[in-house]
Amino acid sequence: MNDSSASTSPGTHLLLYEPRTEGHHLGWLRFITEDLLAAGLRLTLAVDLRPENAPKVHEQLGALLTEIKLTNAYDGNGKRHGDRKMGSVAHCLRASGAASVFLCAIDEIASHCWRRATFGFSPPAELRGRMGGIYHRPRFLEAPAWSPDRWLKQPGFRRLIRQGWLRQLLFVDEYLAQDLQNQFPAAPVFFLPDPCPAGYDGGVRAARQALDLPEDKKIFLFYGGGYRRKGLHLAVRAMLDLPANSAAFLLCAGQQNPVGETAGGIEQLVRQGRARLINRYVSVAEEKNCFAASDVVLLPYLNHFGTSGVLSRAMAAGKPVIVSDEQLLGRLTREQGLGLLFPSGDVNRLRENIELAAAFSPAARAGFSAAARAYATRYSREAYRRALLSSLNFSVEPRHPRTGKTA
Repeated sequence: MNDSSASTSPGTHLLLYEPRTEGHHLGWLRFITEDLLAAGLRLTLAVDLRPENAPKVHEQLGALLTEIKLTNAYDGNGKRHGDRKMGSVAHCLRASGAASVFLCAIDEIASHCWRRATFGFSPPAELRGRMGGIYHRPRFLEAPAWSPDRWLKQPGFRRLIRQGWLRQLLFVDEYLAQDLQNQFPAAPVFFLPDPCPAGYDGGVRAARQALDLPEDKKIFLFYGGGYRRKGLHLAVRAMLDLPANSAAFLLCAGQQNPVGETAGGIEQLVRQGRARLINRYVSVAEEKNCFAASDVVLLPYLNHFGTSGVLSRAMAAGKPVIVSDEQLLGRLTREQGLGLLFPSGDVNRLRENIELAAAFSPAARAGFSAAARAYATRYSREAYRRALLSSLNFSVEPRHPRTGKTA
């Protein structure tokens, strides 16, 4: 296990920088805030307080708002401060008066930071040794050695690691984290489990009633943003290709905003009584109902890198998944028996898997449910908390999510 360059003690004032509200961002902000408050830190959160997003921040943080301070990550013109990258982080750190800053997604500045460092330009001096965070999608680290992306970022990344700019760097891919710990044994590199939150395994019947879903269908959930890279168009096309009397029913929830053929396909499925679209921001309570009500969760992502909060929630709810067979999600699904895989982008194979899953026997469902429960135990909120606090040098003994042994 690597030690970060400076410890954090109870009472320390820490800035959390999280300027986004979509996808996993606010859920993770809540997790981090809960765990650091429980460890005794004083927190200021630099978040999106613009009128259209402030209610989402308040809804997610709830009662935690009485224990923290909020500052706006955006200026009066609705733009991030300074250069909108490292300059914005430095501005928020100065304004907060905190000792250091933790970026809930260091991806916000990483590419810009590494590229500039490759050409000899350092971040603002006040950030040296005072910034760290979670790196969700470090694509350049797994790119071919000859790729321009790797060539532009790797030297800068190595330089900033070597010069002690980063207090901690947490990766949600355990395989990549281990590789980096081997490559940079003195660097503050840690693995952070993508946590399976509590409260997602509620009663199916009550959840379906709350969402006005049919009780005699097999519900296939597509949850989150309807971006093309998330494969909503594939899920809709696969459902349309099923027989009209299929037991499969598509639930699309979240700010999908479908367009073109995908929008038309969803409308057709809804008219046929084969789908429901909840095309808006979904509250935490509604999100839990979506997963509890479902039989299977769809992750037909295209070229997705890293983990997925949708996978974690499916595991927390004890539900099998249908996943594109690529990168980390494909590996986790295969190695841990979490569901069915299909070649990325292959609508016909996705349709076949939906048909297969709709006809799962009780024994098959029980097997997938057991695998999901085992996954949720390994990648629990407690495992997340231990890893997070360990990266800040609290006296915690993190354990490997599979073996349970101390790292």
